[in-house]
Amino acid sequence: MRETNHYFNRISHTYNTYILPQPLHLCHPKMKDSNSKPWMPFTANCCTVEDHTVFGNFSRCRPSRSEFSKNIAPMPSFRRLSFSDLSRSSSARINEDLAQSFGPDLFDFQLSELRAITQNFSSNFLLGEGGFGTVHKGYVDDNFRPGLKAQAVAVKLLDIEGLQGHREWLAEVIFLGQLRHPNLVKLIGYCCEDEERLLVYEFMARGSLENHLFKRLSVSLPWGTRLKIAIGAAKGLAFLHGAEKPVIYRDFKTSNILLDSDFNAKLSDFGLAKMGPEGSNTHVTTRVMGTYGYAAPEYVSTGHLTTKSDIYSFGVVLLELLTGRRAMDKTRPKTEQSLVDWAKPYLTSSRRLRCVIDPRLSGQYSVKGAKEMAHLALQCVSMNPRDRPKMPVIIETLESLQNLRDMAVTCGQWPASPKSHKIAVCNARGKGEKGHGIFLTRSAILASACPKTK
Repeated sequence: MRETNHYFNRISHTYNTYILPQPLHLCHPKMKDSNSKPWMPFTANCCTVEDHTVFGNFSRCRPSRSEFSKNIAPMPSFRRLSFSDLSRSSSARINEDLAQSFGPDLFDFQLSELRAITQNFSSNFLLGEGGFGTVHKGYVDDNFRPGLKAQAVAVKLLDIEGLQGHREWLAEVIFLGQLRHPNLVKLIGYCCEDEERLLVYEFMARGSLENHLFKRLSVSLPWGTRLKIAIGAAKGLAFLHGAEKPVIYRDFKTSNILLDSDFNAKLSDFGLAKMGPEGSNTHVTTRVMGTYGYAAPEYVSTGHLTTKSDIYSFGVVLLELLTGRRAMDKTRPKTEQSLVDWAKPYLTSSRRLRCVIDPRLSGQYSVKGAKEMAHLALQCVSMNPRDRPKMPVIIETLESLQNLRDMAVTCGQWPASPKSHKIAVCNARGKGEKGHGIFLTRSAILASACPKTK
């Protein structure tokens, strides 16, 4: 706990002196669409920053190329520097101030080095692209930098003309440069050279949770793996929330949960994260940020932001793990587009719950575990923030489900022969009589047992 508080004390000091609560005048509020183009493995799709909590006193949302190179005035030390001033200082001055603040915790890479390890950002090394720009895989050996072990890395390249900006790049450096936890993606270093802005992360071999849940060609995640991912992501959020001045993640979603080779979950993309109050105090903002389907209703409607906003988003992700459906899916009928609205009527009854369980699990899930997870998700997405549980309670609940072995397929709560998509039902004229077999799909059987949503 002492080490945790040390990290938060550092980041609190940097945030309070670096990021000033001054208004933005020309930014256009825009909520991200949950179906927007994802990173593989990193995700960043938002373009705006709210008035009171992010990085103030900018003349426009996206500085021009010339402004990136301007040194507006002589710069004081990093700790006393305002975010606004730093955003307009020269890249050399930014590197100097960042180096003074973080020292050996982060590597200051040269653009030529990152070009070399990604083969000049070759399309063959492309992992994905989004609002921030592109992400490329790279490889470093033992001789690349003293103190840096040989490993694969992910290099995020800022598209200056894109939707993201220098503020989000700097927010990533400030937060991940100081926060270290097994369930947060590790920021290895950064590059600030002329107009270029890049970030270098540890490489996450399994990509994002979003890809595993929703890509048609992906193999379905087993129940135990889904539970493991939920626990890991919860521990990451608990670490952020567990301080006198908690960090509000503000963009918790499946595309920001990255998985290593052992399916350990790590939170990524801190461009929207912010320091926040706790208890009855809230931030009140005029520019709502986040992703449709994940953002807490009180945050969307009133601008009130607390750690309970993150917990609502966590509940939505639990529902995605349970159902295999997206938080917001505009390709579905209107009454089914919002996962929370569609799923809520099914979460209070064990009989009804099986109707919304991801069919790709084929009954290989714990009946009690699914019931408990559904109940937990229902608490998390409560319309009243005070009714939402805190992260330690969530972790304790999820960990208690790990050893359950009451699989639905063996308990008679899922059609037998999960590999078969048809079963024969003989009619009253007698079993096996030619021409009278009726074949039903599993989905039809479940549909017949499940009442329709109002």
